[in-house]
Amino acid sequence: MATLLYRLGRASFRHRRLVLALWIALLAALGGSAAAFMGPTASDFSIPGTESQRALDTLGKQFPQASGATGTIVVAVPEGEALASPDNRAAVQALAKEASGLPGVMGAVDPFQAGSVSEDGRHALVQVQFTESADEITETQRTAYENSGKTAEAAGLQVEHGGEVLSSEPEMGSTEAIGVAVAAVVLIITFGSLVAAGMTLLTALVGVGAGMAGLYAMSGMVELTSTAPVLALMLGLAVGIDYSLFIGSRHRQNLMDGLEPEEAAARAVGTAGSAVVFAGATVVIALAGLAVVGIPFLTVMGLAASATVAVAVLVAITLQPALLGFAGRRVLPRGRRGEGAKGAGGKGAGGGKGAGGGKPAGRARHERPAFGFRWAYIVTRYRVPFILAGVAVLGALALPAANMHLALPDAGTSAEGTAQREAYDLTTEGFGPGFNGRLAAVVTGDSKEATAQATQQALGAIKGTEGVVTVAPPQFNASGTTALLGIIPATGPSDPATETLIHDVRDNVQGIGGGETGGVALTGQTAVGVDVSEKLADALPVYLLLVVGLSVLLLMLVFRSILVPIKAALGFLLTVGATFGITVAVFQKGHLAGLLGVDTPGPLVSFLPILMIGILFGLAMDYQVFLVSRMREDFTHGDTARQATISGMGHGARVVTAAALIMIAVFGGFVLMDDPIIKSMGFALAIGVAIDAFVVRMTIVPAVMSLLDHRAWWLPRWLGRALPNIDIEGEGLREHLDEEPKVPARV
Repeated sequence: MATLLYRLGRASFRHRRLVLALWIALLAALGGSAAAFMGPTASDFSIPGTESQRALDTLGKQFPQASGATGTIVVAVPEGEALASPDNRAAVQALAKEASGLPGVMGAVDPFQAGSVSEDGRHALVQVQFTESADEITETQRTAYENSGKTAEAAGLQVEHGGEVLSSEPEMGSTEAIGVAVAAVVLIITFGSLVAAGMTLLTALVGVGAGMAGLYAMSGMVELTSTAPVLALMLGLAVGIDYSLFIGSRHRQNLMDGLEPEEAAARAVGTAGSAVVFAGATVVIALAGLAVVGIPFLTVMGLAASATVAVAVLVAITLQPALLGFAGRRVLPRGRRGEGAKGAGGKGAGGGKGAGGGKPAGRARHERPAFGFRWAYIVTRYRVPFILAGVAVLGALALPAANMHLALPDAGTSAEGTAQREAYDLTTEGFGPGFNGRLAAVVTGDSKEATAQATQQALGAIKGTEGVVTVAPPQFNASGTTALLGIIPATGPSDPATETLIHDVRDNVQGIGGGETGGVALTGQTAVGVDVSEKLADALPVYLLLVVGLSVLLLMLVFRSILVPIKAALGFLLTVGATFGITVAVFQKGHLAGLLGVDTPGPLVSFLPILMIGILFGLAMDYQVFLVSRMREDFTHGDTARQATISGMGHGARVVTAAALIMIAVFGGFVLMDDPIIKSMGFALAIGVAIDAFVVRMTIVPAVMSLLDHRAWWLPRWLGRALPNIDIEGEGLREHLDEEPKVPARV
């Protein structure tokens, strides 16, 4: 693979104008396709086949007028007043009439007729039924709904708008720019060159632009959840910058070793590019592997993110060497641009150790070792204390994960001051938390009479369930074969007691109805959330086992070792445990939540664990390959195991540190968003990268490698013969270069 990538890098360098033109044309084509075919994103996270989704499907067919999105307008008067006073009553009834005439609204219910007035007489709920689902509500319809009630407010009433109709896709913009700005600063410090830093960012942005444009172009044919583009942007930016950084750093090292720019770029793509391709393929496989879970919206999210990562890899190994051709030696700091050129005449095909590795030319013989070498020496010298301390600290950080509670987000977790949050809090104040998590029982039968009988049985069974406050009178469809029962629980939508209530109700109504089409099914946003969370929780161990098994197999192929892959997999498990422990402590338990703008702690979003496992796995293998491949390279060339560990850390620490800081900055920028899903995803990824890069890969890994000594590279002979040889260290490339006749380089 290294030789193939070497040729690709050299061809891209030589034909840089053509490569650049092709990427510009591709960007233009994808951008035009996105503008022409972009479709809406979905805000629901349903799973086909669950009881709640089957009930919604039944409503859509048998009771379409009850299957659209709903809105709730909460009305309140100050203490000492009552909504039943003539003026206030008239204002509320006028509001209900106004809501009935809004675009896209089927009807609104007068709270005095429906009995939706609180016991203290100060709060009322105006239920608004839309004809279309929440994802089909237009921005014009949503805006008209939010702006209703101005007359009631002028009359002295407090009016707040809530309901699923207000769900919208998260906005992207300024927060991502903060992460990119921090990444730019890190790149400038790392490279010491504005040209190198700018080119790295440009390469990443081209990859993200192409990936996002292609994603939006597909959205007209494939339903995307509202978080899928944000996840793709988040991951595409981070890996795009990192992959470009890896190749750019090796190119600069090759230049300082005395290679000509074309040869330096070709070898950078052949060596560091091999690690990039492997790391990118690992991320793609892990994210695409989400399809194994069998949850459609998660599959789409995984495929969308993996496609963006694949584009980032393609950009790094084709466009970047082309841009390096335009930049020449300007990628080096000004004071060192002539340094490599002076030594160029004395370099042969080998180009130093490791096809471009080794020590930079022109350096003082007795200069102080870089921090990476000094840190590796300390860690390997005191390896046992470092291992014990690292495992103990990460184990302690993982403890809160044992109490992790998963659910889909509700309005109670929205940022304070938003319309959804104000309506949620006002409803809780006037009616109790259960009115924010209403459930619906859908009763069906073979005939009108059978349905009526089953409805009465279900009504009695549900009313007798502990935790049910009230059950609304049944509503029947036109044919009388489908009935809808509204259920008000005593607890809020994210309360564990509500989840218990849902299971109790389902147990109590089981067997009611009978017949070929009869039965009772429980649904509603809260029931959907419970079903999704349980489905994901069941799939999590299977996916974790798949990912860990995949990591062991892939690393065994790369490093031709048994202990190195096992060590890497155990380190990954430490990263995952500590990451979720910290995330639970902040977002669920509320520790330091105010610093991150988390107004109300609550359950983690149900698909966060399984999604983060896939992403962190790919990123962890990224750093593992970049560091350990250099260790193996030096070990196979005669260094002792400890010398190889120190050398690998010394040469890779600076780049891995910069790459980790960039990822932390990019992911951290998304923590500033108000959307609770995106905020928790950005935080978990930023913390996970920090733990994996600095604690696991740069501390525990070299300590364990030093402890294992030469045994780390042991592989049974029969297994070595059976495994294919994946050359990512460039051994085959060096042999190819030694045999290749020397030709003049083109600059």
